[in-house]
Amino acid sequence: MPIKNIHSFVLLFMLTGCSVVGPAYSPPEIEVGKNWTAQYQQTVQEQSSTLASWWNTLEDPQLIDLIDQALLHNLDLQEVQSRVRQARLERIVTRASLFPTLDGSGSARKSYTRDSGGEGRETDAYSAGFDASWEIDLFGGVRKSVEASQADYEASVESLRDTRVSLIAEVALDYIQVRTYQERLRVARENILSQQQTLDLLTALSKAGRGDELAIAQARYNLESSKANIPDMQTGFQEYINSLAILTGKPAGTLQQQFLEQRPIPTASMELAIGVPADLLRRRPDIRQAERELAAQTARVGEAKAELYPKLSLTGSIGLEAISADKLINAPTRLWSLGPTFSWPIFRAGALRNQVKIEDEQMQQQILQYKAAVLNATEEVENAIIAYANEQQKLQRLQEGSKAARLAEQLAEHQYATGMTGFSDVLDAQRSLLSFEDQIAQSSGTVLSNLIRLYKALGGGWQSMSETDAPHTTVTKTNPTR
Repeated sequence: MPIKNIHSFVLLFMLTGCSVVGPAYSPPEIEVGKNWTAQYQQTVQEQSSTLASWWNTLEDPQLIDLIDQALLHNLDLQEVQSRVRQARLERIVTRASLFPTLDGSGSARKSYTRDSGGEGRETDAYSAGFDASWEIDLFGGVRKSVEASQADYEASVESLRDTRVSLIAEVALDYIQVRTYQERLRVARENILSQQQTLDLLTALSKAGRGDELAIAQARYNLESSKANIPDMQTGFQEYINSLAILTGKPAGTLQQQFLEQRPIPTASMELAIGVPADLLRRRPDIRQAERELAAQTARVGEAKAELYPKLSLTGSIGLEAISADKLINAPTRLWSLGPTFSWPIFRAGALRNQVKIEDEQMQQQILQYKAAVLNATEEVENAIIAYANEQQKLQRLQEGSKAARLAEQLAEHQYATGMTGFSDVLDAQRSLLSFEDQIAQSSGTVLSNLIRLYKALGGGWQSMSETDAPHTTVTKTNPTR
């Protein structure tokens, strides 16, 4: 075929058939409320900088350091980072399909032939050449493949961001548990000391002839009951320290020295930057990941549809042949070829059309998963707001109850000393006071834990990622409609 005819053939196909098949994509429209149903009174206008690094508002240097260590050394996070790098490389590999390929080849052969007269002859043959090919993307199958690969990469970045959000929250929650157990142990030991002093006083009175054996027995079992709570608290205390070690990429048992010093449970401002429900669509990494996965699947529908249409490739080769290696460059024999290759699937027993239907069903599933991600996110925020507000009310009631229990203990001890009541009233007052103080310690930790869960539900934390952690990506918005 003459060169000009080849050019005309290629140009004809490019002009008549160069169109992208398959659905165009944009995220589905999802309606969310303008405000949260669960309202929190002390809210302020949203500040992105506060939400981006919310743990700094707790003003606890040790917590901040642990989060920094986790972001550097956590193994799960490193695995997700590796998957992001893999997705980036896969995107590069897929994009290579848009460009022509060029392969070089060469050979050297020695052959021997013998004629009927018994005479033989050896011959040498040398060849070298280049082969080129380029599939012209007439119906956008390759471009859809590249689009899916790009969306997969962006989804992997959002997965990394979601892992960061969860990791930061998990470190903070474990740290609060460590400080909560420390506070509970402090309360328990102070009460044990007070109960020991009461037992010692009763024992001294008994030796002085003013003994009350029943009171001594009651004081003793009350003391031992309080001591029995210590081992379980110490177990929980050590378990959460070990959990922090694992989260920061260290062996269990390596952080105990850092928690020898008693420190209070961190406190946070009661004012929160909650924002509105629509903010979740741009802030929550898991929602954006689901949206990118939907974009990738929508592109795969188009990729499958392109398989139904003709394919056109332009191939060419050039080569040299000679009977000796030194004559190869100046070989008299030069070969070349150039021409289009055309193919069109005519009969595949419905396999290609059904593959399109399969990809389409998977796209519908991704739409549902995206919508479910939004609904789950709004539920998490609503529940976190309710839990945070109600736990604060519970803490206030416990604090008031603790004041009353301490007064009751003082009155019971005074009345027992004056003979107005039995020692059982003193025991009841001591147990009530210990219970209230222990609940206050737990509730204080729960208030802060609920705040952390609220920040996590709001998607706080991923915004602090550097360009190295997550390369900049541009989200393409299209509509999964046929």
